[in-house]
Amino acid sequence: MKEQAHFFRHPAVPETDLLKARYVTHRFSRHVHDGYAIGLIVTGVEEFDYRGVTHRAGAGELVLVNPDAVHTGQAGVPGGWSYRMLYPSIDALAGIAAELGAPYGTPHFPEQVVRDDPVAALLGRAHQAAERGDALAASTLSRTLFARLLIRHGAPRPPAALLGEGGRAVREARDLLHESLVDPPTLDDLAGAVGARPFALLRAFKEATGLPPHAYLTSLRVRRARHLLESGMRPARVAAEVGFTDQAHLTRHFRRIVGVPPAAYQRAAGTYKTGDSSTA
Repeated sequence: MKEQAHFFRHPAVPETDLLKARYVTHRFSRHVHDGYAIGLIVTGVEEFDYRGVTHRAGAGELVLVNPDAVHTGQAGVPGGWSYRMLYPSIDALAGIAAELGAPYGTPHFPEQVVRDDPVAALLGRAHQAAERGDALAASTLSRTLFARLLIRHGAPRPPAALLGEGGRAVREARDLLHESLVDPPTLDDLAGAVGARPFALLRAFKEATGLPPHAYLTSLRVRRARHLLESGMRPARVAAEVGFTDQAHLTRHFRRIVGVPPAAYQRAAGTYKTGDSSTA
């Protein structure tokens, strides 16, 4: 029942993080990604909430999570699940979509769990090639994988809903949180700064982002922490720079969102070498 998470990158698969993991009791808190989360369930079942809908993905099925879509992740059976994940940036997939002649814009996957055995096998081969350091195979197979996913399962991104005055308050509140990682305002102060009532802002904010302001702030802190870790900054200092009380506080939230501890993430992000991070 041992949990293992192996986070890595390979220069032949640009703008893409990779994760090979087995989780049993680990639970991903509600969070979003800058880019996509594309994975293959190898064993067991993963259960996740995606924008208020619960999904279950079993062995051989593909998981497709769009950018900035709030979701969770946890075991769907007592034995947990194992999977291989790729996290390509928006630019990486948009570039491939453009080469395929798709309309300009952010590619979108309308279905979050799909059964497509040929594409699943391709994902497994691409991931394994990157893991063993085969640059030509990794670059070829990953690009082929992303192209087939877009062709077989992609769609134009649906237009965003117009939120009126509530949308303005939410946008301004989000901007303030981006600027206040270390010393964030209270909900009352945040509402006052954007000219809204606290409960009305809370409701509109959660409707627009999928997260209440405090959880959105944690997601922002972890996102900023990733960039600082990639620059080589020590985790203890990163914790202070982004507003966590200490390194343990950073580690707890980082692992709940990213899936690996900050030190393991930093090793992989800084060297492009594979390395295991395991927890009992």
